[in-house]
Amino acid sequence: MAVNKIELSLKKVLRQAMIKLEYVEDYDLERIVIEVPKDKTHGDYSTNIAMQLTKILRRNPREIAQNIVDAIDKEAGHIDHVEIAGPGFINLFLKKDVMTSIIKEVLDENENYGKSDFGQGIKYNIEYVSANPTGDLHLGHARGAANGDSICRIMKAAGYDVTAEYYINDAGNQITNLALSLYARYLQEFQIDRELPEDGYHGQDVIDIAKGIKETIGDQFVNADEKEAIAYFRNVGTQFELQKIKDILKEFRVQHDVWFSETSLYDENKVVPTIQKLKDKGYTYESEGALWFKSTEFGDDKDRVLIKSDGSYTYLTPDIAYHLNKLDRGYEYLVDLLGADHHGYIARMKAAIQALGYNADQLNIDIMQMVRMVENGEVVKMSKRTGNAVTIKDLIDDIGVDATRYFFASKSSSSPFDFDLGLAKSKSNDNPVYYAQYAHARMCSIEKQALNIGLTPATHYEMLTHIKEIELVKHINELRNEVVESAKLRAPHKMTNYIQKLAQLFHSFYNECYVIDEENRELSSQRLALVKATQITLKNALNLIGVSAPEKM
Repeated sequence: MAVNKIELSLKKVLRQAMIKLEYVEDYDLERIVIEVPKDKTHGDYSTNIAMQLTKILRRNPREIAQNIVDAIDKEAGHIDHVEIAGPGFINLFLKKDVMTSIIKEVLDENENYGKSDFGQGIKYNIEYVSANPTGDLHLGHARGAANGDSICRIMKAAGYDVTAEYYINDAGNQITNLALSLYARYLQEFQIDRELPEDGYHGQDVIDIAKGIKETIGDQFVNADEKEAIAYFRNVGTQFELQKIKDILKEFRVQHDVWFSETSLYDENKVVPTIQKLKDKGYTYESEGALWFKSTEFGDDKDRVLIKSDGSYTYLTPDIAYHLNKLDRGYEYLVDLLGADHHGYIARMKAAIQALGYNADQLNIDIMQMVRMVENGEVVKMSKRTGNAVTIKDLIDDIGVDATRYFFASKSSSSPFDFDLGLAKSKSNDNPVYYAQYAHARMCSIEKQALNIGLTPATHYEMLTHIKEIELVKHINELRNEVVESAKLRAPHKMTNYIQKLAQLFHSFYNECYVIDEENRELSSQRLALVKATQITLKNALNLIGVSAPEKM
């Protein structure tokens, strides 16, 4: 459903004309396509409804178009005139005051402009990042964090009830290796020779945690029971690494509502009953001493092991219990944002939720493709700070939160991405985040100049008839639709496309239309209102991808 009022009004008068002509008894407004033509001579809006009706009426589309044009209520649709083009396109030219009426709407709604109730409060759980709490968040996590948070912001603005969730993998071998590494480093602090495990963690952070533990508790675990010691180091290590993740995500302006511990699945006995449910429904069998899930019955390429012959679970088993837990918590849809190596995961997890009685489309798994850092045409592989992979901290320190988030949001996450560090740092119009933020700063500067001469935004806009003014107003009017489309597709890059075009249209307007002219204060105050509406729109759009809107640069 179109959520911008002008398009909705046009759809209604088109439907009314079709009913009046007895072409239809009723017609779903969703099916009426209204577009903004690329060529301005083709009207403010255009529709192909006559071609759609050809299939039903079996008549010439131009004849249908002409009849609709004759029957349309131009007054109700605020239409100035209508033209028919090509095989039967109907081009609609609106009265200028209708286009500019959006300015007052933006000024009235302010920070709420762009929001709608399109999503009708449908409950979504969106899980993203979910990195093991064993070290720094790197480049892949940065892409997932930026996209996940932007998707949550956009979907909330479109009227969905969204919970952002982080799944803490605190029950696997990696956490055991972290605990053993920490225990070894702790003992080494007391000159006790203890080797790190084969897959241990050799980073400086583990040494630092061990030093901190020594300072806090002294030699309490030097001669303690090893099992008890490892349990302690598992807990302390996980908490330390998790806090580090929380701190860096907060700095990256990423917000999670729920931090869900994998360990809690075992503590609250969620795993065994899940396996039992699959058994009771007849979707498991035993073979070679292992318990298998009949995932091929739901389109997977092969059946999957749930319990290995040694009695331990595969990683799939707690994951099934976790997804069932999310659905049991009342979410209608689940979204997982996963790394590029998780393609094979999709079919088996969709199979599991179907076996448990849910629909396949209630689980959506979006794959985040690989990112490469590029500077001066060369791939950057190592962190200057740690000597390891590039981390979120490196990116924030090097180019800032705004540029990092904007660049990640600007490309579809389903495509591999070369992140150009040089471009992200440049202060030129080639840098998209600089270009957008500079437009906002310029608007704020105009507002300050106006304030200095006592000029205030007008409340009526009949003098705004310049082509650059109308183009800008029309794009402002598209924000709600863009938010809805971006939410439906979980595609933050649609918002950055919108932002770039808004900045471009504003710069173009600014270059052709003299905003503050003391010789013509009436026109100036009307243009000032347009600048203010553009500034609000741009700030709101930037906020949807977690990027700030500076007042000066």
